[in-house]
Amino acid sequence: MNDLYLIYRNLTRNKLRMFLNSTAIVIAFMLFGVLFSLKDAFEAGVELTADNRLVVVNKINFTQPLPMAHVNKIRALEGVKDVSWANWFGAYYQDPQKQLVAFAVDPQSWLQVYDELVVTDEAKQAWFNERQGLLVGKRMADLKGWKVGDRIPISSSIFSQADGSHTWDFVVSGIFTTKEAQIDTNYFMLHYKYFIETQTFGSDWFGWAVLTTDDPSLNEVVAKRIDDTFANSPAETETTSEKQFNKAFIEQIGSIGLIITSVVTAAFFTILLIVGNSMALAVRERTSEIAVMKTLGFQAARVFRMILSESIMLAVIGGFQGLLIAWFIVNGASRDPSLQNILPNLVLGSNTAVLAFAYMIALGVLTGFFPAWRAMKLNTIDALNRR
Repeated sequence: MNDLYLIYRNLTRNKLRMFLNSTAIVIAFMLFGVLFSLKDAFEAGVELTADNRLVVVNKINFTQPLPMAHVNKIRALEGVKDVSWANWFGAYYQDPQKQLVAFAVDPQSWLQVYDELVVTDEAKQAWFNERQGLLVGKRMADLKGWKVGDRIPISSSIFSQADGSHTWDFVVSGIFTTKEAQIDTNYFMLHYKYFIETQTFGSDWFGWAVLTTDDPSLNEVVAKRIDDTFANSPAETETTSEKQFNKAFIEQIGSIGLIITSVVTAAFFTILLIVGNSMALAVRERTSEIAVMKTLGFQAARVFRMILSESIMLAVIGGFQGLLIAWFIVNGASRDPSLQNILPNLVLGSNTAVLAFAYMIALGVLTGFFPAWRAMKLNTIDALNRR
């Protein structure tokens, strides 16, 4: 009779207890898989931004514009490699309730700053030459069914044209992808000049500037140099790395990482108490049996390994079931078109799966170590006398 068979028999001897413990573990790892997938989806792309890219916004508020004169002054500063600018368009297509991510940009300088965008030479030239041209991300093009050459009426929930219309006519000049598959492409870009010349307010202003430095080591120096340049001006600036800017933007809806970590920690602490208490009870009930096993020649270390393995097996079986359920939930949710707009990178990734497996082992060790230690140190004579 091998140890694995004994572990299995001991684990399943009280089927109700095993079911309840497994259910608790399944729920915990289901929550873990779903919540950490959400966390990764919110943070996707943040770590993939260029190390030498900075964002310049109005010091008062991100929504406050900056004067166009700032661009040339930034470009002239030492340490600045390339600079571009953009404005939020507030776009929607047909349905005002379904907002689209759209930026009015300067095409040439934007592609210099964002060199991770993959655009064919033909599409690039078509976009440069077409005043009403759109450069559309592949994910958005796939979701909307847009193709190169399509004429698309896009409306703005913020801006209006001189004739009072909120709708602009565009043509799809090209479709872009990215060098990194994790970077979201569910957005499009339009010509800043076309946008600014036709709308009724905000001329000679832009939303934010994006620039690259000659070297990432110069980021802090360049950021300070920019902010010092516009200090005490009517439009003071705040310059940060793009990575910091994106993180701050995400945290406007709350610290996603902290919230998810708190929920998962609370769940695992509860499971630790439940399963740990259950394992301790199971070992106490088998005190006499463990004493008999030792009498029959089972070494103390072998008994320790068996009890600990029982706990780890319970955690791994329940954990994998919970993670599998989480995968089905995340996979199903990622197919929802409305969620695709918000969380295009929603997926249960390998990093989450590996971390979950580490937690399974940790849970098994923590809940099984002390009962296994107690069984290993059990005095055979005293245990048999108490029988």
